[in-house]
Amino acid sequence: MIELKTKREIRLMRRAGYQVWYAHQLIKNALKPGMTSREANELVEKYYHSKNIECMFKGVQLHSRHKPFPAACCMSLNEEVVHGFPNDKPLVEGDILSVDIGSRIAGWCGDSAATYAIGEISDEKKKLLAVTKGTLDLAISLLSVKSHWNAIAKEMEIYVEDNGFSVVDDFVGHGIGREMHMEPQVANYYCPHADFRIQPGLVIAIEPMVNVGTHKVREGSDGWVQRTADGKPSAHFEHTVAITENGPYVLTAADDEYNNKAFLNY
Repeated sequence: MIELKTKREIRLMRRAGYQVWYAHQLIKNALKPGMTSREANELVEKYYHSKNIECMFKGVQLHSRHKPFPAACCMSLNEEVVHGFPNDKPLVEGDILSVDIGSRIAGWCGDSAATYAIGEISDEKKKLLAVTKGTLDLAISLLSVKSHWNAIAKEMEIYVEDNGFSVVDDFVGHGIGREMHMEPQVANYYCPHADFRIQPGLVIAIEPMVNVGTHKVREGSDGWVQRTADGKPSAHFEHTVAITENGPYVLTAADDEYNNKAFLNY
């Protein structure tokens, strides 16, 4: 069942979303060749601890046979699609690092991801990042003009494929609220059995994952990290977005992005 949020609840979710945005700024401004993903994760963990913010990913366990997730951030490098562990391997010029961060404040969640270039990257990777971010931006823009999600998802899929890339279909976005993952499932591709109406009170995490090559992925031995099946690069962008009577409100973006200034007194 899809849970619609009140205006007050959306305001509370903005608090969590803003802190996710801020955590991304900490990482974005620090990343450089020679830094490790573990060091980047520690920036977020220390900040969240100082503000008494709950790290939503740390300690999560998908299966009893696999260890709980050990960090505040998912850090997925190059061909890693999602759910990568931070580690002590130095980042090098030309890498791309996908960072996914979730928080909970006063019982309400925020979730956002972005893929960052480490130094100068190849033209292919530049295009991959631009297209993946563009896919997310396209979806957000269409929330004001489409009545059902499948119409948006179809446009997302066409945009990616027209640019020569593929949409990962093993993982999708999700509803979000007091829990990180709620109904509905938010596919990044046309899926006739996973449609829902765009209506005020709906809050969803939209998160396209785009691969240079095949859409297929393979699971790592740790039971967490997912890599492209052909070893080619992948990118991931995500925002938590609330639908209001005035249009979409991007809860995990800055006040001057996505027309968010219109919601400063929401």
